[in-house]
Amino acid sequence: MENNLAYLVEDKYPVTKGHCIIIPKRHFADYFEITQAESNSVQALVLDAKKEAILKDRSIQGFNLGVNSGVVAGQTILHTHLHLIPRREQDVQVAIGGIRNIIPGKGNYL
Repeated sequence: MENNLAYLVEDKYPVTKGHCIIIPKRHFADYFEITQAESNSVQALVLDAKKEAILKDRSIQGFNLGVNSGVVAGQTILHTHLHLIPRREQDVQVAIGGIRNIIPGKGNYL
């Protein structure tokens, strides 16, 4: 899937079935350098991919969207990209906290 400023590929190391990444065509490492036009193109692919994923797999009940910006934030590929991760009921024992769980002990805030 692609449009004028971005494209989508399956993640090489998927967290869940259907995990994909949306990549701007222009090379830049820091997500915060994205232009409005690029952001619009990325968002359009996110919405298209979400629709397609749900049509293909009815077990999908939610999504995580994620960007690692900077090495200390876990960025290993120094080309901006956004993760779209389909989620299913009970794919983890406790889903509370979502992405807060990337730092141990921060996910359970209730």
